[in-house]
Amino acid sequence: MNGVTHSLLRVLDHLADRGDEVLVIAPGTRRDGPKEVAGARIVRVPSIALPKYRRIRVAPGGVTRIRRLLQRFAPDVVHLASPFVLGWRGVLAAQALNLPTVAIYQTEVPAYAARYGMHGIEAMLWNHVRNIHQHSSLTLAPSSYTIDQLEGLGVAEVALWARGVDSSRFDPGHRSEAWRRSVAPNGEKIIGFVGRLAAEKQVEDLAALTDLPGAKVVIVGDGPWRTRLQRLLPEAHFTGFLGGDALAQAVASFDLMVAPGELETFCQTIQEAMASEVPVIAPARGGPLDLVDSSRTGWLYTPKDLGAMRAHAADLLGDEAKRRAFGVAGREQVQARSWKSVCSQLVGHYSRAIENPAPQVLGRGFSSMVNSGLENPLPY
Repeated sequence: MNGVTHSLLRVLDHLADRGDEVLVIAPGTRRDGPKEVAGARIVRVPSIALPKYRRIRVAPGGVTRIRRLLQRFAPDVVHLASPFVLGWRGVLAAQALNLPTVAIYQTEVPAYAARYGMHGIEAMLWNHVRNIHQHSSLTLAPSSYTIDQLEGLGVAEVALWARGVDSSRFDPGHRSEAWRRSVAPNGEKIIGFVGRLAAEKQVEDLAALTDLPGAKVVIVGDGPWRTRLQRLLPEAHFTGFLGGDALAQAVASFDLMVAPGELETFCQTIQEAMASEVPVIAPARGGPLDLVDSSRTGWLYTPKDLGAMRAHAADLLGDEAKRRAFGVAGREQVQARSWKSVCSQLVGHYSRAIENPAPQVLGRGFSSMVNSGLENPLPY
C-alpha cells in the first residue's frame, strides 16, 4: 500500500458512486489480484518486478497493446496515475487515438534514482517526466512545490489536485492506552512514523531521536529496508504493516509523528496524523510545506538538519499543552478535506481536459479509464 494506491482506490470508489464506467490497465501477471475493484474492470499487462523492490512492477513494452485496449473501451478521458513506464505507453496510445489525458504527478522518480544506486541518470529521467506531462492534456500536481517543479521543467498545463483524508477513520477517539503500553511498556512518549520502509523515506534519520529521554520511536510499515532499519534502529519498535482500524488506532496513539522523507510530493500520512490530533515534524521540502503550518500544527525543519528535527521533537515531548494545541489545530485544518470533495474536483479536471483537449475526443457518454504508471495500483 502506498500513496498512489490509496488515492487511486478512493477515486475508483467515487467514480463507482457516480455510475461512471471505468477500466484499469495495470502492471501485473495473470495470477495477480481480482478482475474487478469498485466496479472497475482490471486488465493486467505483462510486467517485471524491480530487483531491489519486488512489490513494484513496471510494464515495459510497445504502445500497440495499450492502444488496442483503449480503442476497444473508447473512454472519454484517460487518467494516468503516477505515469512513468506504463503511463508513457498510455499517453502515446491516447494521443494516437485523439483521447484527452489527465496525468497525476505523484512520485519524484528521478530523485529516487540516486537513492537506489542509479547515479548519473537523474537529468535523463527528468527529461522523461517532462515529455510525459507535455504530451498530456492536463497535469495535476499535489502541492505548490510540485507545481513549481513541473513549471520549472517547462510543463504548461499544470493544476493543483491535493488529496483527501477520512477524518472519521483517523480520529483522536481511537487513541488506545493498551496499544501504547504494548509498544512502550515503560510509559514512554511515542514518536511515530508511518510509511514504506524504503530508501526514499529516510527512516534511518530517526536514529537522531532514539535516545531522547522518556521517548520511544515506533515504526509502522513494511518494505525492502526493514531488516536494515532494524539493525540501524535497535531501540525502535517495528509493528510491521498495519491497515484499517489497526492503523487508525496506532496513529491516534502517537504523541507526535515524524515524516523524515525529503522526496514527498504530498505525504498522505501527515494528513492522517493531523486528523488524529497528532502534531507532525517534517522537512521543509515538497508536500509538507503545504500541510504543516510550522509552530501551529507541527514543525518544519531544514532538510538534512537532524539536530533541528531532534530539537523540535524534544520541544513537543516536553510540553503537553503545546502538543495538545498543535494537535487540535491540525485536525481543524484537515477536517474539510474529504475524499468526496477532492474526487469531485478531479471529475471537474476530467471535464476540463475533455472540453479543451490537445487530441480530439471520442464521445460515448461520460466514462473514464484509469491507467497506472510506476506502481501497481492494487494492494493484492
